[in-house]
Amino acid sequence: MSGPAVLPHADAVQTTATVAAQKQIAKGTFRLSLNCPTIAGRIEPGQFLMLRLPGRDDPLLGRPFALYDVADDGASFSIGYVVIGKMTRLMAELTAGETVELWGPLGHGFPEPDASGAGPTLMVAGGIGQTPFLAAGREILGAAAYGDRGRFAPPAHPPELLYGARSAEYVADVPRFEAAGIPVSVATDDGSLGRHGFVTELLAERLAGERKPARVLTCGPEPMMKAVAKLCAAAGVPCWASLESPMACGFGACFSCVVKVRDDRSADGWDYRRSCLEGPVFPAETLTFD
Repeated sequence: MSGPAVLPHADAVQTTATVAAQKQIAKGTFRLSLNCPTIAGRIEPGQFLMLRLPGRDDPLLGRPFALYDVADDGASFSIGYVVIGKMTRLMAELTAGETVELWGPLGHGFPEPDASGAGPTLMVAGGIGQTPFLAAGREILGAAAYGDRGRFAPPAHPPELLYGARSAEYVADVPRFEAAGIPVSVATDDGSLGRHGFVTELLAERLAGERKPARVLTCGPEPMMKAVAKLCAAAGVPCWASLESPMACGFGACFSCVVKVRDDRSADGWDYRRSCLEGPVFPAETLTFD
């Protein structure tokens, strides 16, 4: 591939990247850093890219990965992933200097930071769902500007990450969030770290508190996001959900990632949207979670 090829998806390009570093950050969980100024300079928090291992026909298709963060030099970025299948097992063997194929940035990310001063942003994550929130949090803090348009808003209230996991060994990169100025509260199913229980219990406490959040961003297992959306709706707090839908192409051609959304214009009251194209971030109140 001689250079980036422009794809029919906004600012997306098809290109290659060189592995800069790889680090295990929790049980079966890795952070992969890639040298690719073309995508690093364009991608925004909440967007994703498709990654494929070159020279292989098994697995043949690429896999979607959300932006973790962009390095301060603007030349590289990182993604996070959990080893759960053949593709991710092979990715865990990548070492510095190896090459991967990419296309992106893809999809619509989180809304721009709210500098109104109305209240803090809560970011609610489950499992690997913390991945998109380091960049989102740094942007809210005004510590970094993302995308070729330089999204930036003066910070109002520091964001907070509410992070749920099965147990302490699956909790990834908390010191990295805290070093960026993002407080983290953890809940684990077995009580081995933080609150013994679900992350939604932490959210319910924040929504009922005096310092009510201005908005909530969430990413993780669908049952968790459904519960988050319900809590936010009851409290009258806007919520955006970043879906983890399986994807095959990443730019809307295959329709493998469709999700049901509420649509008053439809006779049935709902319609389908492509998560890769109209999402992966949706206003939570539009999702049926069916």
